[in-house]
This record gives sequence, structure tokens and C-alpha cells, in this order.
Amino acid sequence: MFRCSAQCCENESASMQQVHNCIERCHTPLAQAQSLVTNELERFQDRLSRCTMNCNDKAKDSFDSGSKEAQVKALLDSCVSKCAEEHMNLIPSMTRKMKDALLQADK
Repeated sequence: MFRCSAQCCENESASMQQVHNCIERCHTPLAQAQSLVTNELERFQDRLSRCTMNCNDKAKDSFDSGSKEAQVKALLDSCVSKCAEEHMNLIPSMTRKMKDALLQADK
């Protein structure tokens, strides 16, 4: 991207607008890659958040039905740990998916 942008600036016959447009074209692949990674990480974070919110709901329901605080805490800890473990297991496939998408975008 930087090499491409530098080449845009080396064109002495180009107008400022042409140089600007050229630099924007150079930045497009990086912006697309950043967007792809950001979107994938946001989806991952949303899924993890939904899982932990579900754990909170279960804990609240358990507490409301008369469970002792220690039991509720154990339930919550177990549930959140399970969420973390499940989502950690998703990281390799998410990474592979991002790499594949970035390779496709690079072609």
C-alpha cells in the first residue's frame, strides 16, 4: 500500500486530485481487509456476549427460584467457563476463515 501510494506521488504530470484518487485506490485493499477482520471479530464478540448473557439469565432464574448464592455463583462460573471454552475452540476456524477471505480478496 505504501509503495503504491509513493508511486502515485511520483507522477509529476498528475493533478492533486488524480494523485489523491490514486492513493485512495492504493488504500482500498487495506480498508477492505480491515473491515473483514473487524466484522469477523465483532461477530465473535457478539456470540460470546450472547452466551455470557444467557449464563447471567440462568443464574438470575436460579437465584429467583430459591437457590443459594454459592450455588448460583457455581452455576454462573461453570456456564461462563463453558462459553469461554466453546469460543476458544472457534478461534482456529475463525482465523482460517479470515485468512481464506483475505487471500480471496488479494486475488
